[in-house]
Amino acid sequence: MFLLPALLFILRGEPGRCRGEDGGFTFDGDIRHFAVATNSVYIATEEKLYQLSHDLTLVRSLTQRGLLSSGSIPPGGLHFHRVSEADPWNTTLRVNVLLPFVDNNTLISCGVTDDECGYCDILDLMDISNVVYRESIQVGPRRGGASVSVLVSVEKSPSRSESFILTAVPPQHQDKKIKIRCPSDYKTINLHNTDDQQSGGIFSFTTEGKPPVKSEGDVEFVDGFQISSTIYLLSNVPSCATGNKVLLIWLEVKTTKAETFESLRSARLSPSEDGGDGNRLLASSVIPGGPSVLWCGVFSVDAGQSSTELVVFDISPDLSGKADTDPDFCSDGTDKPGVKKAKTLRPEAVLFRQNNMTSVLAVRQKAWMVFFIGTGDGQLIKLAVDKNYHAVCPTVLYRANDDRRVFPKMHLDQVDHKHVYVPFQNKMERVPVSKCSTYTNVEECWSAQDPYCVWCGSKSCTFEDDCKDSDWVSIPDTYQQKMVSHSVERSQTGQITFNIQTHLTYGKKAPSNFACQFAGTSGKLCRINGPPPQFPQCACILSEIILPAEGLKVSVKIRLGTTELSERLMLTNCSDIRGPPTSVVCQQCIKAGCGWSNSHCTWANQGERNDSVCQTLKSGMNFSRPEISSITPSVVSFYGRNHAVLRGHNLSDVIRVRIQIKDCLPRESPVWNNTGVTLTFHIPSADSKGVVKICVLLPDGSCHGDSKITYQSAPSCTDIIPSSTWVSGKRKVTLTGSHLDFVEGVTHRHAPQVVKLPGNSSYQNLTYDTPAAGSTQGTFNSTVFLKVANETLPCSRSITYYPDPVFTSFASTSKGDDVRIVIEKEADKLDMTTAELSAFGIQGEEQHPCIMLVKETKNKSDFFTCEIKSSPITRFQQLKINYGDQTITLQNNSSSSFLFMLLVLLLIPCIIITVIIVYRSKQKKLTAKMNRRIEDLELNIRNDIRQGFVDLQTENADLMENVGAIPFLDYKHFASRIFFPESESLYIKDIGQDAVRVQLDECCQGLSRLIQDQLFLTSMVHALEEQKSFTIKDKCALASLLTVALHGNLSYLTEVMEALLKALMQQSSNTQPKLLLRRTESTVEKLLTNWMSICLYGFLRESVGQHLFLMVSALTQQIAKGPVDCVTEKALYTLNEDWLLWQAPDFSCLRLKVLFAVGSDGEVSEPLEVNALSCDAVEQVKEKILSSFKAKFGFAYNIPLRDVCIEYDKNGCFVPLDEVDRSSEVVGVVTMLNTLNHYKVPDGATIKVLSKRTRPPLSPQGSLKDDEDFSGKYFHLIDPDVDEDQRKNPERKKLKLKEVHLTKLLSTKVAVHSFVENLFKTIWGTPHSRALLAVKYFFDFLDTQADNMKITDPDVLHIWKTNSLPLRFWVNILKNPQFVFDMEKTQHLDGCLSVIAQAFMDSFSLSDTQLGKHAPTNKLLYAKDIPKFKQEVKAYYKQIREQSPITDSEFKEFLQVESKKHENEFNEAAALRELYRYIQRYSTEIKEKLDQNGAPTELTEQLHHVKNLFDGLKSCSWN
Repeated sequence: MFLLPALLFILRGEPGRCRGEDGGFTFDGDIRHFAVATNSVYIATEEKLYQLSHDLTLVRSLTQRGLLSSGSIPPGGLHFHRVSEADPWNTTLRVNVLLPFVDNNTLISCGVTDDECGYCDILDLMDISNVVYRESIQVGPRRGGASVSVLVSVEKSPSRSESFILTAVPPQHQDKKIKIRCPSDYKTINLHNTDDQQSGGIFSFTTEGKPPVKSEGDVEFVDGFQISSTIYLLSNVPSCATGNKVLLIWLEVKTTKAETFESLRSARLSPSEDGGDGNRLLASSVIPGGPSVLWCGVFSVDAGQSSTELVVFDISPDLSGKADTDPDFCSDGTDKPGVKKAKTLRPEAVLFRQNNMTSVLAVRQKAWMVFFIGTGDGQLIKLAVDKNYHAVCPTVLYRANDDRRVFPKMHLDQVDHKHVYVPFQNKMERVPVSKCSTYTNVEECWSAQDPYCVWCGSKSCTFEDDCKDSDWVSIPDTYQQKMVSHSVERSQTGQITFNIQTHLTYGKKAPSNFACQFAGTSGKLCRINGPPPQFPQCACILSEIILPAEGLKVSVKIRLGTTELSERLMLTNCSDIRGPPTSVVCQQCIKAGCGWSNSHCTWANQGERNDSVCQTLKSGMNFSRPEISSITPSVVSFYGRNHAVLRGHNLSDVIRVRIQIKDCLPRESPVWNNTGVTLTFHIPSADSKGVVKICVLLPDGSCHGDSKITYQSAPSCTDIIPSSTWVSGKRKVTLTGSHLDFVEGVTHRHAPQVVKLPGNSSYQNLTYDTPAAGSTQGTFNSTVFLKVANETLPCSRSITYYPDPVFTSFASTSKGDDVRIVIEKEADKLDMTTAELSAFGIQGEEQHPCIMLVKETKNKSDFFTCEIKSSPITRFQQLKINYGDQTITLQNNSSSSFLFMLLVLLLIPCIIITVIIVYRSKQKKLTAKMNRRIEDLELNIRNDIRQGFVDLQTENADLMENVGAIPFLDYKHFASRIFFPESESLYIKDIGQDAVRVQLDECCQGLSRLIQDQLFLTSMVHALEEQKSFTIKDKCALASLLTVALHGNLSYLTEVMEALLKALMQQSSNTQPKLLLRRTESTVEKLLTNWMSICLYGFLRESVGQHLFLMVSALTQQIAKGPVDCVTEKALYTLNEDWLLWQAPDFSCLRLKVLFAVGSDGEVSEPLEVNALSCDAVEQVKEKILSSFKAKFGFAYNIPLRDVCIEYDKNGCFVPLDEVDRSSEVVGVVTMLNTLNHYKVPDGATIKVLSKRTRPPLSPQGSLKDDEDFSGKYFHLIDPDVDEDQRKNPERKKLKLKEVHLTKLLSTKVAVHSFVENLFKTIWGTPHSRALLAVKYFFDFLDTQADNMKITDPDVLHIWKTNSLPLRFWVNILKNPQFVFDMEKTQHLDGCLSVIAQAFMDSFSLSDTQLGKHAPTNKLLYAKDIPKFKQEVKAYYKQIREQSPITDSEFKEFLQVESKKHENEFNEAAALRELYRYIQRYSTEIKEKLDQNGAPTELTEQLHHVKNLFDGLKSCSWN
């Protein structure tokens, strides 16, 4: 032993491969050992040690690679050191002992190196990378073998106990000629120290002069554990006479190791009924609880270990016999004069028989025993057993698709006790112990017979500890077939009693509310003086003593706690059930609640109630007894099998096939094609793998036969050979995988309806012919699916379809008497083999088979060589080639090749001369055509540039002739659109309520008083904002609701806003103060926006509003001056490059004389002059007509645009103008909208306006807006992306350059610039040389806060002010004029306003941006104006700063006036109700925040009072 060196080369290894989606964890190597302690799982694999959390999340991993080197202590000893995986290593430590020492907070890990040298670690239980102690010592077996290691505790005194490592190791037989590098004196059963203070030091196994227990023969240890003061060891001991015996060893824990070893006693476990040996123990688990020590084991009862049984023994120690007398085990140095054969223990019960059980874990759940059983084919089966050893139907908790074997040892999750750790070869699964949540009603929950599940409060099936109020019901302590049973009794006086018995257990609250309600079809069913219900039974004494002959329908409702059960029964007079004493009559009698006595049916109190009495009776029907000879197939996957065939004798009367799983309800399958000796049926799917019994059912209910069907894993496909096929299909392909003999058909994804039957199939291989590609063209991948019963399973790989092989030519040569033919094929990716190809030489009518020899590839071609044996023909005219189901015929063209080549040589000069002449002629025509096109292009570009220059010099000449009255919104609608952009009308009172002072009801009054407390309100806001579920949308809604609720007290609202802003500034000062108020990410930022809107509405209405409306109107008129595309809304005149219609065609201005139809007699109004463009669509003309009407007369036309139609006066006849009609131009599948130019409407034409009600439309689509997807069907001014004949419409093919039309942006800017400039100057102007009160007050507040926070950078203050006023309020108004006016904003107008808003914000920027030729046009448009605007902004900020401050009283008076102006305009009650929803949702968090802020008790009580008021009233309402 030596001390731990200061430096450990402990390296955390790479993590396991992955944590699976199902909660499992996959490791890099095979699992050797695993252990569970507290909240961690420890797994030792071949090369690593893992520490996982209880939910199998990786915590640590430790490499087991290292160096084995010589040490000085002891001299010449070998020592193991871990190294980094990147460093050289010469050995791997294989762990054979892994024990969590919870009391000591350590993990004991021992193993052997590749040279069989022992090494032990003591690791930190919480962090295995922390090595507490290490030593090179042998603990556990040197080589692989069935060994056991367990921690045992020895009580040295009442106040002190010690722990030891008990190891039980098979004898290590060693060839004496071979020298061992690390020898050790190791016995069969050893006790090692766990503490350096113990005698001999840590890991010592000395026994005070007496050696440990040894075994001379071979032994295989299976399990070991300690209960109280007894150690139990289970082992298999080979026996020459009997093959194997299972031995149980008891060791009494004494104060010394020697005394412990000398106390050895043993017993033989014999699960067989005959008491013989030969059984073998595979897995073991103690059944916890109970005075006696119950133990269960998985025994194999055959030599191959496939037939296994789960057996229960009582292994309570028998200490009456003499110790240390076992013939197989002894402690050295003990005289054994009385060696005798060990006693034999018989099983308490054989619980379960199943093939290939490998592991078991037993737990107690209430009065039940629950066994979790692992199998060799990858299943975890749960078996619940009552105290009478009656097992219910086993359920499968986990089922692997393959045949992975479960590790022999399983453990329960120590944290929640609701999961089982199931280890496989290299994977650990964490499986829930129950599937309670899958059961949807109380009947399903009870019928599952799961001790873990309870039905909780009439709501759900769940675990008992998840049912909080103890109001639950569950299965009883012993097995029962039904949840509710009934019986019918008759007394000597003729009184009939109907008894109901419930078979339930319950929670604490349930029995206080037990009741039964009986109801018949008519009249009164039960007497009033009947006995009261007494759980678990209730009775009904029938009011009538005679039951009707046809029976009496009765419904029973049972209530236990909040759980309600209902049963519908038919009460029958037991004496009326007559007939010969057959099993059918007996079953009818028992099901009716009666009893069977003396071969007839009688009342329940006079006969036997158990249906087992019926099994001894004959059916009473005369059927031939059927016999089963075979079932094909008899081995299937757990998905079942369709069209199975059963063969036998006397099958004519069989109606069904019954599939019986032990202790489960049988499943039955109908039969057809019954010939008497064969019949067909479907084998249904199964939840578990294993063997089930099969019998055939007769009409009398009897079932005959004892055949078996084995359910195994599902087929899986891992590879496809070859992995490609040709599109014509029928290539023979082989699938490899497992259980492929269960496959009934193969399909491909591209042709799911084509099912290919397997040709040859075995466990690992399946061959089939691929289906054709069908309509799918080109190269593509297709997934392969396996059809198994009614399931379709995908292969892990897909198959690739390539075009069919192309055979180009063949050549034949003589070789003695044989003819050798070489077939040439274009190279491809099909990898065709000679076996897939057959060929025949054809001469005349004869076909000569050509035997394929070899395939070669060169020069991007494949060459197949074949021979025709003993052929008199040396050259064949044709060659027929077969592959798949395709036949190709190649012609031998060698005879005519010479003439063909000669002809080609003569034609080549002629062709060259002809091509030269044609080329010269075409070249001249093309050059002339290109010159004309270039001239046209230059002319078009000159005209576009000249027109742009003219526009720049003549803009602003005819705008703003008449804008009419400005349609201002009133205050409440303006404020609501600012506060609630998505639902503005929810908190506005209806017309007629504005002036009415409405009294709030009590609950809303209480909440109103509560939010008037600033401590509560700020605490509430902070509490809500700290919640992750409280989104930005919620924060904005909260701010606006507070604004509405406190609108009558703006002074208090201002104080709250200041307090919240101060808190926000403290947060921002720690990071970036310049980011304050830039975005709306908090409640107070939205609150500031609302506050500015309230305070600045007067200034907006009186000063800024007119300039804003003029600017918007001027911009709208300028856009309408030029072409506007109806479909995309792009225009020639715009401020935004993204909305520029640079593809606009040539157009002309038209003055139209518009007549409006008056009355129904054809009268018309005086003509109205309307300006339009020749490229305007019909819908645009209508809009301009109605706009001109409103501008001239001051009111809108009385017919909406959708119902308006127009006609054109053409030569005295009015022609309807429609957007789309039969004359519309169609390009491909896209239709061009009709324009005035399409109808050839001249300047000065007369247009008549009518209502659609007076003339039905010719086209089914009256308007472009009627079509939801019009952009995909119509176009206007922008050509669709389709080919078109240029001669049809040559002017639309003129080349258009976007850059040429960028001057339109500038001309639009010039046209509206004066309006923009006036608007900006009004915004940052100061009426009467004084800033607005709200602006001055808030800017002073920001100055004060900057001083308090010691912020001296003037840029920070400038940014704060810019973010709070221009960015937060004015930009919102500039981009959304619909907030101020009753108007609609188009997407195009929004794009233009965004450019103006950007210029507005650039005026407040402190940075100077250098713009180049690649800068965006929205920046370049106002580049020369921004410097002047910046100077005006600086002067504006300076004037506000130098203005004398306003007093608090002056500002409060201003706020009071604003509150009074708009009193009673908002629905305060609705806002309070919405506020309470937030308070109710986060009431716990708000209370916690109030406690943190030291709120007085009265405030918490007031909140509680408000909550009670709202809970009492469903909602706040008006009186």
